[in-house]
Amino acid sequence: MVYNLEQRCLAFAISMRDFCLSLKKDTINLVYIKQVIRSSSSIGANYIEANESLGKQDMKMKIRISRKEAKETQYWLELLMTENDEKRLFLKREAEELRKIFSAILNKLT
Repeated sequence: MVYNLEQRCLAFAISMRDFCLSLKKDTINLVYIKQVIRSSSSIGANYIEANESLGKQDMKMKIRISRKEAKETQYWLELLMTENDEKRLFLKREAEELRKIFSAILNKLT
């Protein structure tokens, strides 16, 4: 099996989208939903850019942004009001795993 981080990031963004579609759309949650959708989809987008980088420094910056967005996604997930805590916790764990992966990539690039 070939491990594809781009595909994993895409799957995470899709899972986040589907989770957010199931949430109650009240005034507070709408703000958090917009934020978590932006940050979770930015993880993979920046990783794709890192793979098409203009050099090592550019790649490191894009990986740092992916890591930052993964951490931010965890924050927004904590604020979302949901009755599906199991799914939210699963998504938080996946965001944490992605953050750790990007940290490991950065350590190897340094």
